[in-house]
Parts: sequence; structure tokens; C-alpha cells
Amino acid sequence: MDVQKTTINALRILSAEAIEKANSGHPGIAMGCAPIAYTLFQNFLNCNPLDLKWNNRDRFVLSAGHGSALYYALMHLYGYGITTEDLKNFRQLGSKTPGHPEYGHTPGVETTTGPLGQGIANAVGMAMAEAHLAATYNRPGYPVVDHYTYAICGDGCLEEGISYEACSFAGANALGKLILLYDDNDITIEGDTDVTFKENVGARFAAQNWQVLHVDLATSPDDVVALSDAIAKAKERTDKPSIIICRTRIGYGSPLEGSEKSHGAPLGAENLKKSKEKLGWKEEEPFACPKEVYEHCALAANAGAEKEMLWKKMFAEYEYTYPELAQQYKDAMAGKKPDFAAMEDLYSFDKPMATRGTSSVVLNKIAAKLPTLFGGSADLAPSNQSVMKDTENVKYGTFSPENYAGRNVHFGIREHAMAAICNGLQLHGGVQAYCATFFVFTDYCKPALRLAALMGLPVAYIFTHDSIGVGEDGPTHEPVEQLIALRSIPGMKVYRPADGKETAAAWISALTGNQPTALVLSRQNLPQYEGSGKEALKGGYILEDCEGKPDVLLIGTGSEVELCVKAKEVLAAKDVQARVISMPCIEEFEKQSEDYKESVLPAAIKARVCVEAGSPYSWYKYAGDKGEIVAMNTFGASAPAKQLFEKFGFTVDNVVEKAIASIENNQ
Repeated sequence: MDVQKTTINALRILSAEAIEKANSGHPGIAMGCAPIAYTLFQNFLNCNPLDLKWNNRDRFVLSAGHGSALYYALMHLYGYGITTEDLKNFRQLGSKTPGHPEYGHTPGVETTTGPLGQGIANAVGMAMAEAHLAATYNRPGYPVVDHYTYAICGDGCLEEGISYEACSFAGANALGKLILLYDDNDITIEGDTDVTFKENVGARFAAQNWQVLHVDLATSPDDVVALSDAIAKAKERTDKPSIIICRTRIGYGSPLEGSEKSHGAPLGAENLKKSKEKLGWKEEEPFACPKEVYEHCALAANAGAEKEMLWKKMFAEYEYTYPELAQQYKDAMAGKKPDFAAMEDLYSFDKPMATRGTSSVVLNKIAAKLPTLFGGSADLAPSNQSVMKDTENVKYGTFSPENYAGRNVHFGIREHAMAAICNGLQLHGGVQAYCATFFVFTDYCKPALRLAALMGLPVAYIFTHDSIGVGEDGPTHEPVEQLIALRSIPGMKVYRPADGKETAAAWISALTGNQPTALVLSRQNLPQYEGSGKEALKGGYILEDCEGKPDVLLIGTGSEVELCVKAKEVLAAKDVQARVISMPCIEEFEKQSEDYKESVLPAAIKARVCVEAGSPYSWYKYAGDKGEIVAMNTFGASAPAKQLFEKFGFTVDNVVEKAIASIENNQ
């Protein structure tokens, strides 16, 4: 038996059988890409299947996540805990083998993939984290952080714009331990890629400062030697990332070989039978596999276990020689955070400031206590005020090929890739990722934000210039629908603080939770409130109350809280009692007990006014059928901010008028 060839064919057949049983899936990539995946897992991937969280393991990302059947077949053969039963339950409810790889669901999956191109950007983030941690913790003779990041992508990934953004960033930063294996089969769902995708991919990557290598698997389908030589060359070149362009045949070995018909549907029983015959597959029972294949794959698993053992021995010596540094590394990888409750100075503000400014103050205070904080902006750092500023005691520096230890990142004008790269940073471990851009550009970031929420990644996003307060830049730069868009994402926290203390609470919430957080911040100065503070961690609270039972509840976020506070004063002069409720984070407020929510928003008080310079759709629940909402129902305009707030009804007089109207509606 040629065990190498049999193992490659096992990957093909197990994948096709899982898809056939599920009557759903993508056999084409699994059958064409099997030799690439085999060569990587058998000969190169440093991973111990018995310890899938080993810090110094190589990271593997299947960016072409529709090839999940191949991934699960690999995990089955190489001892990652995927059983034959798991393969049989491919794409079934509650199985460990869902339709696309899911982080946190299937052991060993490094990131959730499927939306094409996202995985490439995640891999860039992982390679970036490796470079940063290596520069921070490694010492001569002690390569504590020393691993590669591999990603498999297809034509679809490279057609997506995010791949260009991410690969451009990787090349500019010379991330030499990133290796991209491109399954180049020239086929997508609609047919030959020649109808829409004609560029010279190798020239494109060379122009982005990548090493470009080629392997022809179309004429030599199982050429493991050529693949191994190419991966070895890629590993040798550490001054730039590498792409290995692998010419393949989609659906190799099946009657549908080379056809788009093999892309996204089962082969069919007859075609599967013919595929087995052509590939010389001898096993008659579905999902059966020769014991020699398992024994062959176990050699790679054993090699991974031995490499981890050697690493642990080296780390013990490192820990003895550099005890403080070793402890810092362990704390970083464990995600240890400072005691934010003891950092009372986070809540100290004494003058009006834009919340982008208060965020900068809080960010820098936290950065001095949290050495893993790592991030930057999409070319807007001065406006986002997202820079960690050097002090006499701490030098943060800028991440670059000359200084991978730097903690400030210039992501360039690449919002989508920036957000997805931060997902990869967070997934790798050892860093607490954050990034920044204008709030209106969350539209560019949205797919990556959604995946962060799906994976439960505590990435912090600084989104400034949060409303029509942007002013003269006009409606293209004035967010309207973005708040409701982010609030609609399950698992996403959206904080829109009203002052410095609420901003501090937002940052603490972002860094202590297990979900992503958007910090939505103002461009214009806002007052500081005596009654604000740690209560903002509850998402909503009483900022200013009245004597006795309120006649009306005034609910606001961000800059519009000021209107509510001033309206309360005007209403008091009219003998109308108002309670001001600041609601910086609806998601956190909804987590509170029913008793707490009732104490803040008594159900018996129907007269309510909700005020926010964004879409009204967040507020119907809180306004109820007798309340009023002051919000944006159109796009903004180009004018000074003060004029815009007046034009669109964000005035004290209008809030007062709406409050009185709501009271009258309840009489």
C-alpha cells in the first residue's frame, strides 16, 4: 500500500461521504485540495492533538470555510477528537461538524470561517500577534514564541476585497511567518473564473511584497514532494509572507472533475461510487478507513506531542533564567487583566470634553497597567484619539518590521481588514486587541464585527464622530442607521457614553467581558455629570431624579443626555417632575434583573421621551405606545453641528415639548 496516496484519498472519500450523507456540502474543494491539506498536516503543522491550546502551536486557518468536510476529515485522521460518528453527522443539528468551521464549537478550529476572505485577514492577525509576542518575550537561546500561521484559500477568497486589504498590510509589515496556500482551480459557483477574475495573482502578491511560489497539482495531483519543497522554501523566507499558488482540479477523481457542478452539491451516489473506483478506494463500507492510514497520521500527531514536550523543557529553563518575563508571558497568554475597580483615577474628569477625548485619557491610563493592550486606527488615529502615548516610564512604539514589539498599529485605510485582523489578534492570544475608525465606517467593518460577536471575542472598537455632530463633513460622514445596525448583532455591546465617567465604564466593560464592544464617541465637547459613574456598567441608570413620582421619564444616550438634563430644569419650572435616565448600553441594561429595570423605568410611568441622534428603531420598546422619540428619520446635512442639531430637532425646547405631549397622551 502507498500509505501516503491512500491517506490523501481517504481525505477525499471521507469528505465526499460526509457530504453525501448530509445531502449538503462542497465536495469539489475537498477532493482537489486534499493533497495540500495532507502535506501541511503530515509534514509541517506543529500541533499536538492532545493539547490543542498549546501556546506555541502553529495556527491553521481554513479561509475557504466551505471546505469544512475536508477539515473535519483531517481532524478525524490526525486525532483531534472528531469521530466517525461526527463525520456521519456532518451539518446536522448539534453536531461537532457544522457546515462551516466554528471557533469554540469544534475543538481545534482556530477561527470561524465561511464568509470568504475573512480567514485570510484572521491569519494576518495571528501572524502579527506571533511577531509582536516574539519580539516582546523571546531572548537569545529561548524562542518561546516561534510558530507559523498557515491559511488555505480559494479563488473566492482572493476575489473579495478584504483579501487585498489584509495581504497588502501583511506585505507592508513583512510578516514572514505567514504562509498562504492558494487552491487555484479557476472555478466558482457560476463557472470558470475567467468570466470575472483574470488578474495575475502571482504578480499581484509580488507587488504586495510577498514571496510567490508555484506548485502544479493539475498535472501531478498528489505531488507531495513539490508541495513540501514549496512549504519549506516559504518557511525559509522570513522577511516577507509567502503565497504558494497550487494549480488544482476541483472535484479531482470524480466524474465532475473540473466542473462547477462539484462545487456546492453532493456528488450523488453513482458519482461517488465511480470516484472510489477511479481513486482505487478498496473500502466497501461508508466511512471505513484502513488502519495503516490512522497509524501513518499518528506519526505526525506523535511528532507534535514531542515538539510540545521539548518546548516545555525549554520554557522551564527560560522561566528559571527570566522569571519575571516568563510570568508576564504566562499572564499575557492567560488574558490576565488589572484590577479595574482599584483604578479610581479612571473616573476623574473635571471639564467638558468630547468622549473621544475622555476615551483617550482612559485608554492611556489602562495601557500603562495592561501591557497586552495592542491596537490602532485605520489612518485616523489623530481624529479617533486612539494612540497610546509614550511617557517617561512607558514607551509604546509603533508596530513595524523594525519594531515588532511596538504596541501602536498603523492599519492604513483598511477598515474591513483592520477589524478582521483584530479578530485574529484576539484569537491568537497574548494581546488585547482594539481598533478605531469613524463610526460611519462601521459599514465597512460589519462582517468582521459580526464574526467577533459570533465567536465571543472581546475586541474593543473605538468609533468616533458618532452623529450629525460631525457637522460640515455632511451626510456621507454622519451616522444615522449605524447604531441600530450594531445593536441588532447578537452578542455585540454598544456603548454610547455621555461623559468621561461613562466612557471609563465602557472601557472597563469592554475589557472584562467575553464579547466585542463598540465605544461610540462624540467629536464635540460634552459636560461631566456629578451623578454619572460606575452605574453605567449596568447599561442604564438614573442620572438625575426628582422628588416623588416622576411625571415623565427622559431617556438619552451620549450627547443627547445633555438635552435631557437641561429639559428637566425647564420642566421643573413648569411644575413637571422629570427623571433623567442615561442609557449608554442597551445590551447591558437588558442583562439586569427585572427589579432593577423596574426601579429605573417604572412600568406605571407611561410618559416618556427617548432622545438619540440616530435611527429611532432602538427606542420603540422603551418609549411605549404613549411615549415620544426624538431621533433621526433622514440623513444629515453639511453645516456646523449646532445648526444641524437645531434643524433636526435636537433642542431643549423640542424635548420639553415632546415631554408635555407625552404627559398629555397619558391623561
